[in-house]
Amino acid sequence: MAELLTARRRRAKDVWVDAEAEPAPVLERIALLAAEARVPVRRVPRARLLAEARTEAPQGVLAHAQALPEADLDDVCRATAPGGGPPFLLLLDGVTDPQNLGALLRSAEGAGVSGVVVPRHRAVHVTPAVTKAAAGAVERVPMVPVGGLPAALVRARELGVWLVGLAPDASESLFGLTLADQPVGLVLGSEDKGLSRLVRQRCDALVGIPLAGTLPSLNVAAAGAVALFEVRRRRLGAG
Repeated sequence: MAELLTARRRRAKDVWVDAEAEPAPVLERIALLAAEARVPVRRVPRARLLAEARTEAPQGVLAHAQALPEADLDDVCRATAPGGGPPFLLLLDGVTDPQNLGALLRSAEGAGVSGVVVPRHRAVHVTPAVTKAAAGAVERVPMVPVGGLPAALVRARELGVWLVGLAPDASESLFGLTLADQPVGLVLGSEDKGLSRLVRQRCDALVGIPLAGTLPSLNVAAAGAVALFEVRRRRLGAG
């Protein structure tokens, strides 16, 4: 909520606060930010707020806001990454779990990603559950919906983005990856099938995360966090 009011990427129509909620610093901050943005704050009965909320636990506050703006693939492939440096993209091949997408967006924001590319079909998009799990990252990271990820990868390569796919069966280690000072896109697969055949074929490199345990792979959100910050670390070293 605070990030919605701070980032101002989209207009908030109003903020509803549970009329029975006890005073709390977070609610005071939201009220202050809303006042600065000239967004009306309404105290409503708890039952009405719960009926209006699209999550099971709205935590006593919700906002009505415009839909998130959609970013353009060509723009994010050319955009300077947050904090400086060449573009850094996260491309998702059919992630379907809201908690995973939210966690990936939060990690992407922390790692300085320029944009997150998601297919319009057979994948989860930004929902209230995703927004909550992302802890404000949806207001900071440009989202790029595309008709199909394979075609988006082809276009990204045409624009000079070097594509690294994360695959448990890859022979090359993520930790041995060599990155030059160039645009890079990290490609993650779906929870159940990983990278699809066409997506694998369009990656410039496939890498895996070496594991010391007996389980064959990590959850996509955990693997994505490891890979995002390893790519960031290597990009900083290449700069």
